[in-house]
Amino acid sequence: MRAGIVVFPGTNRERDIAIAMKRGNGAAPTLLWHAETELPKLDLVVLPGGFSHGDYLRSGAMAARSPIMAAILRFAAAGGYVLGVCNGFQILTEAGLLPGALLRNAGQRFLSMDTHLRIERTDTAFTRRYTEGQVIRAPMAHGDGNYYADTATLDRLEAERRIAFRYTDATGHPTDAANLNGSQRNIAGVYSENLRVLGLMPHPEDLVDPLLGGTDGLPMFEALAELA
Repeated sequence: MRAGIVVFPGTNRERDIAIAMKRGNGAAPTLLWHAETELPKLDLVVLPGGFSHGDYLRSGAMAARSPIMAAILRFAAAGGYVLGVCNGFQILTEAGLLPGALLRNAGQRFLSMDTHLRIERTDTAFTRRYTEGQVIRAPMAHGDGNYYADTATLDRLEAERRIAFRYTDATGHPTDAANLNGSQRNIAGVYSENLRVLGLMPHPEDLVDPLLGGTDGLPMFEALAELA
């Protein structure tokens, strides 16, 4: 599996993603600078977390207009797999690869803590190592993770089963108390129409080794290692 990780000014999770990819038995990923205009031969492009361009204007807005994004749009249009985590999710929505937007957290505070996610479907390249309805733990670290879309878009995402993860309690119930950032319908991640682009706010790459506190995120990277 050939993976590339895009680095923008302010990105700070590229090494975490690289470690997770290697831990999942994948080949060492290639780091891609945001000013590049072409992609090497890849199976997967990852937009990692951080604070691209200092989160000025809106989180992800400047990064979405970086030179490399035109190549990523072409890659996605050709059926390539794209994963955006945290700031990467924000970039994907700003670039139009995923619907909706990430607004300021409810309460206007930066959140850094563990959360629980329910796996909504397992017939995708990202989640096939999980079981449907499984609840996993993943850390969150963001100030703009409040997922928003209009009602028609939310209804379409529900109907097309494009909601990837929901914030829940430890038993899998999507309660208000579990929805720490205020996301509509407890949405923590969404897919593109072809299920090949995924954006999510929490960080599965931070739970891929017992020394990091758990391995709940590892099945995602083991699944992605099977791409070819």
